[in-house]
Amino acid sequence: MTQSVLECSKAGISAWQVAFNNQNAAACAAQYAEDAVMVAKPFGTFEGREAIQAFWQNIMDQGFANVDYTNTKWEQAGEQSYILTSDWTMNKAFGVVHKELWEIQADGKSRLTYDEFEVLGER
Repeated sequence: MTQSVLECSKAGISAWQVAFNNQNAAACAAQYAEDAVMVAKPFGTFEGREAIQAFWQNIMDQGFANVDYTNTKWEQAGEQSYILTSDWTMNKAFGVVHKELWEIQADGKSRLTYDEFEVLGER
């Protein structure tokens, strides 16, 4: 592997952010493993890439855009995985990422296998 696991994970979150800010729910969902679980508080739990894509499409359809991450921390979680925690802001909301588990997949890309975040308020 030419990129480190951390570099692959950072590339994954960067690709997700670009996709979100381009309002491309399919490209957002592509950063998740096929069987990923996303816990989006207070909305609920979404299992699988298709359900996750539908969630992000719905958020975009409501006019949410311009996500940014601050106070981001990466913690190694194994030989092939990292956990990201962060604060986030969007044009209409803000919150916290409790846990994003980025794991190297069979194709060598790091994808989210678990994502837990919370909306703390509106802007």
